[in-house]
Amino acid sequence: MIVSKLHYISQGDAVKDHLEHIQKACSSGAELVQLRLKNVSEKTLLKAAEEARDITAHYQTRLIINDHYKIAKAVKADGVHLGKTDASPTEARKTLYSWQMIGGTANTLEDCQNLLAQNVDYIGLGPYRFTTTKNNLSPVLRYNGYLTLLETLQTHTPIIAIGGITLDDVSELLTTGIHGIAVSGEITKNFNSIAAFQKLLNGDIVHEQVWKPNKKN
Repeated sequence: MIVSKLHYISQGDAVKDHLEHIQKACSSGAELVQLRLKNVSEKTLLKAAEEARDITAHYQTRLIINDHYKIAKAVKADGVHLGKTDASPTEARKTLYSWQMIGGTANTLEDCQNLLAQNVDYIGLGPYRFTTTKNNLSPVLRYNGYLTLLETLQTHTPIIAIGGITLDDVSELLTTGIHGIAVSGEITKNFNSIAAFQKLLNGDIVHEQVWKPNKKN
C-alpha cells in the first residue's frame, strides 16, 4: 500500500470551513487529505464525511477520516487515522474493508512499537514543534527526537512527521528517514504551498497515488 508523502489535515472554525479547505487542497493538487473534526455529533460528522468523500472523489484525492473508523467505512474513505485515546488499530481492522488504510498517532518509542505490533499502515509521529491546532500537546520531538526514534525503530512502515511543520523544515526532516509530513496550518494559510511541499518531498507524481472508487472488500 502506497502512503502519500504529504497529508493535509483539515482545519477551520466550522464544518463548512473544513469542507471548503478540503476543496481548496484538492484543487491545489493534494493527494491525501484528512477530515479532522472535533466536538461534533456523529450525525454531523457523517454528513461532513459524505461531502468530503464527494469532493475528494472528484479530484481522485485520498480521504482519511480522523478517529471514527465506522464512519470511514460508511463513506468508503481510503482509511482512518486513530489518536492515542481512540479505538485500537486491531479493533478498527475488524470493521474496515481490507483495502482501507489505518494510521496511528505516536509520540514515543513505546507508542511506535505498540502501533507497529498492530500492523498499522503508517505512523503519524509528533509533534515536531509546538502547534496551536491540537489540545493536550505531547512533548515536542524536534529534529533529534525524530533521528533517535527512527534509528532505533529501523522500520519499513512509513513515518509521517507532524506538528507545526513549515517548508523550511522539510529538507532537514527528510534526513532523519521519515517518509513524509502532515501539515495543517501552514497549508491552510496558503494552499499554493502544496506544490512546494510536494516538490521538496518528491511526492508530486500524482499517478503513484491512484484512487480506486469501486473497490470491494
